[in-house]
Order: sequence, then structure tokens, then C-alpha cells
Amino acid sequence: MTTFFEFEADFVTSLRCIPMQVRYKLDTCGIKLKLSDWLQMTQDEREALFELPCTTQTEIETYKEYLQQLILERTGTPVAQLPVDPYPVWMDSSNLPVTLQEKAQELGVNLTLEQWAALTPLQRFALIKLSRPSHENKNFPNAIAEFHLL
Repeated sequence: MTTFFEFEADFVTSLRCIPMQVRYKLDTCGIKLKLSDWLQMTQDEREALFELPCTTQTEIETYKEYLQQLILERTGTPVAQLPVDPYPVWMDSSNLPVTLQEKAQELGVNLTLEQWAALTPLQRFALIKLSRPSHENKNFPNAIAEFHLL
């Protein structure tokens, strides 16, 4: 699963920001990666984090161990760990999160359960992350358009 979204086009070449695909993997393995840590990595290391698989339990553990070692080497500080949600909302195609519906309605978009179910888990993840109150939300409208939810 190697996907860049169109709304990420302004930083994909340089990988100056953490792409959704990597953020998805970080949530999957329970690692909190700071942008400052990301920026200390080489381009090849950032690309590896994008390309490395992180789906099966073995892959998740390998990804986590690789990232922990990489951050320790680059920063001298252990990476922060987060609890892993065994049932993340983006994996549940049968329940459209209310907070996401509300954010979409701010744009005049009425998301339906059918639309939510038709999205990939990575698309659902992106919408949830981009709609959080703590996020600047500038790419949320772009993601809504890219995912044909208008």
C-alpha cells in the first residue's frame, strides 16, 4: 500500500512533511514521530518508512523496531510510544464518525455512510486526521474533493 494523495503534492518530492501513508503506519505501530525527528532523517530513510510494509503483526513489529532504532541513532532520544487502538475508527466502514460529519457539513458536504464505506481505510484515516480540531485542516477540503465526496 504505497499511496500519496494529491493534497500532499506540495511536499511529496522533498518529503518535508510526514505523508499520510507514514502517519497511518505510525498509528498502526504506536509511534509518535515528531516532525523535527522526521526532518533529521535522510531522504532515503524517509522513503524507506514510506515503502516498508506495516500490515501483518510481524511487519508492524519490524517497522516499529526499525523506526525506534532510526530515531535513536538520529536524535539520541528514544521515540515516544502511543497505545495502539485495536479497533481504529478508520477501519470501521459501518460507522461514520460524528465529528467527521460535522466537519464536512462546515463545507456544505453531507457525507453518507455509503460514501464512508466506499473509501479505503487510508482515505478514512486521512479524513479523520485532517478533520481533527487540533489540525490546521487546510487539506481537508482538498481531500474531500480528491475522494469525490462533494
